[in-house]
Amino acid sequence: MQQRQIGPFQVTAIGLGCMNLSHAYGVPPPAEQGERVLLAALDAGVTLFDTAALYGFGANETLVGNVLAKHRNKFTLASKGGVAGVKFDDGVKRVIDGRPQTLRQNCEDSLRRLRTEVIDLYYLHRWDKKVPIEDSVGAMSDLVRAGKVRSIGLSEVSAKTIRKAHAVHPISAVQTEYSLWTRNPEIAVLECCREIGATFVAFSPVARGFLCDTLHDVTQLDAKDIRRNMPRFSPENYAANLKLMAPYKALAQEVGCTPAQLALAWLLHKVPSIVVIPGTTSVEHLHEDLGAADVQLSSDAMSRVEALINQDTVKGHRYSAQAVAEVDTEEFPSA
Repeated sequence: MQQRQIGPFQVTAIGLGCMNLSHAYGVPPPAEQGERVLLAALDAGVTLFDTAALYGFGANETLVGNVLAKHRNKFTLASKGGVAGVKFDDGVKRVIDGRPQTLRQNCEDSLRRLRTEVIDLYYLHRWDKKVPIEDSVGAMSDLVRAGKVRSIGLSEVSAKTIRKAHAVHPISAVQTEYSLWTRNPEIAVLECCREIGATFVAFSPVARGFLCDTLHDVTQLDAKDIRRNMPRFSPENYAANLKLMAPYKALAQEVGCTPAQLALAWLLHKVPSIVVIPGTTSVEHLHEDLGAADVQLSSDAMSRVEALINQDTVKGHRYSAQAVAEVDTEEFPSA
């Protein structure tokens, strides 16, 4: 597979987002299934694995560590701090906390769960707006100097915040949702990454399943599936969005690939430095995703697919109002 650069690391252009194996989309699969997916990705040559303290409140890092620690020299390991599960009297809850002491503890906890001495790429998962970005990144810079982290990234932040952070410590990667139906990075973040030499890492590159053409009835989503709280997945908006799929599938067929592969190939052609991290719980879908690296798109195909699915043709915002308040990204208004 083609290689791309993240900081000092050469990685496959398509990595694996590990979140789905423990978090977010309803009841997670058994650990044995997660192990099969992780090892299949490694066997297929994937060299970037992305996890976070938040996913499954540590369960995902534990899974990745248990399965991949013995193969640690074969891949680049990315994880995230600044959002984690915190125990309260009424249970464990998701908390955004970017204070330096919290980031240090998050990192120590992640290192233990991942069964490694160093994390190759450590992201600030969300900017805690109560803490100056310079303070959070300064703490992460200390982790680099201490040998616990090799490079630093940011997630879901604006170009202005990226520049402030980069002035404190070089930012190797910026991770944000980016796909045909979420084009927000095109406002300013992609250009900012180019200016500072950071790699852009696209999460949810197949639009949380929409661009796979496998989710047709959102009323059947699990009660704990995070998409239930996303406006684009409301029954009314999703029904409107599904009308885009017939011409989209026709274009994929014309190109000679699956709908998911078209979505990933579009991203890989969009900017030479983009790395994509689709997630899956299926070995079959994993191999389908990796096949996108071989898909060639003409400028005409690029133009046609961009005109078909974009911020103006998709109905509904990507996040709820509460979730929007938690990120620091430039946002297009919803259609």
